[in-house]
Amino acid sequence: MLDRIALLLVIVGALNWGSVGLFRFDIVSWICGGQGSVLARIIYTVVALAGIWCVSLLFRDREEVYGRS
Repeated sequence: MLDRIALLLVIVGALNWGSVGLFRFDIVSWICGGQGSVLARIIYTVVALAGIWCVSLLFRDREEVYGRS
């Protein structure tokens, strides 16, 4: 379950970075009232931690990641 939540947060982060790269529009800062707001910084930090967690998926056995035996 934690893997799926982390992956979902990484996807949200990727979409946000895509909007920054393509349109110069930061969705998180727009929703939270600026990049420096406490809420935006919390979201950026949680997404970063999820990305670090997802690195572990690269080093796990395929069966462990997909829950198959």
